[in-house]
Amino acid sequence: MARDLFTDQQQQQIVAAIKEAELNTSGEIKVHIERKCKEDVLDHAAFMFDQLEMQKTELRNGVLIYLAVEDKKLAILGDAGINLKVAKDFWNSTKDFMITKFKDGKFTDGLAGGIKLAGEQLKAHFPYQSDDVNELSDDISFGE
Repeated sequence: MARDLFTDQQQQQIVAAIKEAELNTSGEIKVHIERKCKEDVLDHAAFMFDQLEMQKTELRNGVLIYLAVEDKKLAILGDAGINLKVAKDFWNSTKDFMITKFKDGKFTDGLAGGIKLAGEQLKAHFPYQSDDVNELSDDISFGE
């Protein structure tokens, strides 16, 4: 299973990065990890975005980081609200940062760094509100 690709400590580090990134924003970040992706990575990430009900955030400011480890496929999808705000190349530059870490075998560091970058953009455009509610679980979701 995909869960076995990361130790409990690595999973805790990724979840901690999500929690930290979300402290300063009303935005939501989700990480979904699978072993393989047999179709176009963006198509499958969009499917997972829908399956995880990320489009249901009030401000449409959810970000999905999708990784298929064995197939070396990565996609970052922002919902309509955040995509209207960030620079056009933002998700690609974040992806490039992560890929550099992945090439060194540092998957946890790459994910945590990508989460941090996404969180900074969310903070800039969707600052934390005193009545903020965590709309999506911070836990990593895993596929097959």
